[in-house]
Amino acid sequence: MKSDIPSSPPINALDLLLDAVCMVSADGRFVYASAACERVFGYTSEELAGRVMLELVHDDDVAATSATAERVMRGEQITHFENRYVRKDGQIAHIMWSARWSEADQLRIAVARDVTEQRHAEAMRAAVYAISEAANQVGDLTVLFQRIHHIVRDLLPVQLFSIALYNASTATLDFPYCEQESACDLTSDNQDPVLLSARILNSAQPLLLTPAQQVEHPVDLGSTATPLNWLGVPLMAQGSVLGALLLQGDPNGPYYNTRDLDLLQYVSTQITAAIQRSQLQSRLQFQSHYDQLTGLPNRALLLDRLGVALARAQRDRHSIALLYLDMDNFKQVNDSLGHDMGDQLLREAAERLAGCVRACDTVARMGGDEFVILLENVQRSTSAEAIASKVCLALGQTYQLDGTRISGGASVGVAQYPEHADDAQQLIKQADQAMYRVKQSGGNGHQTAFSEASIAMPLQSHQQTRMS
Repeated sequence: MKSDIPSSPPINALDLLLDAVCMVSADGRFVYASAACERVFGYTSEELAGRVMLELVHDDDVAATSATAERVMRGEQITHFENRYVRKDGQIAHIMWSARWSEADQLRIAVARDVTEQRHAEAMRAAVYAISEAANQVGDLTVLFQRIHHIVRDLLPVQLFSIALYNASTATLDFPYCEQESACDLTSDNQDPVLLSARILNSAQPLLLTPAQQVEHPVDLGSTATPLNWLGVPLMAQGSVLGALLLQGDPNGPYYNTRDLDLLQYVSTQITAAIQRSQLQSRLQFQSHYDQLTGLPNRALLLDRLGVALARAQRDRHSIALLYLDMDNFKQVNDSLGHDMGDQLLREAAERLAGCVRACDTVARMGGDEFVILLENVQRSTSAEAIASKVCLALGQTYQLDGTRISGGASVGVAQYPEHADDAQQLIKQADQAMYRVKQSGGNGHQTAFSEASIAMPLQSHQQTRMS
């Protein structure tokens, strides 16, 4: 009876396998590769035939692969060995191998399973977790940007990592983080990072520039140059663009893809959230240390700086001076012309005071129409008095506010360490009392605090007169 079973299969059964089957000679060359090799490695069976296997292995995995191949050739059966191969298109493939040695054929027979998607998913989950942890734990933005850069670099090929933020006050791009500072320099010959970041900022759209993408969807790059391997996303917050996150890969590949873009979109949300938290903290810190109306340091910040200045003065044996001043006619302006005009007057007075002192000095608003000036490293008592005279002259000038002329004037009290007090509260009290005496005398002037010696001398003279 004739059998219906064919003597040989009509097709190569190995080509039906999802995993790739390879045979490699003793000198390390491909002798056979099943059809699945093209899906796994990107090369056809014909292209692989005769090629040295190690030529396709990722540089970092060559040593481990060679050592494992030697174990196989010694007769050891290997399972679940993993390494990375560089595909024909430049992408990295993660391969899990099972292999044994055929002594009769003098060949390594191996089955290769592509586990790239699994490994990428695992790495993606780990990266997402690490980035989320960093964004919530690291307060310093520069440190955070560096941490995120390192996490992304372990997952994607990165030659340039930059973060650009839009500076609304100057209408320019600032780069708080750039792996290669020269590449993000506005004066650099290579303007690609700056121009591409600006493109992302203006379009509020992600950017993926590769040779293949340029063929399918050409983009006019203007003055930007080839070769192309760029990936960028906008940093979005409530519909507004804060800046741009931009990566550049190796121009020779592997090239970025939409999967990489998905990761970068997530990274951008974490960076944006961290930036917003930092901005909020900065605003809260500013509000707790600075006067909201004038922008000057407030009482709390003045006391902090005064404490530091006193400690430094005691250590270095030099003097500091405190000027306590009150605007002479502020109450009348506030009552007769309204609070808005009073606020304008205070802001103008603050600007004039700032122009009277050095950058190292502190002008603070204590509240209402009272200000304090802290002068460090005062060489002579006349120096503080000279500043007081300068302040009286500056605040004594007429104010022109919304077409209204307002007379100026201020009463200023001066106290110095160590002549008049040796602690912060006493120094403020002495300057305040000196200011009050000027106020009682008609205002628009300055007076220095009394030292203990100057108070004691009249008392001794009076007692001596009575005794005689």
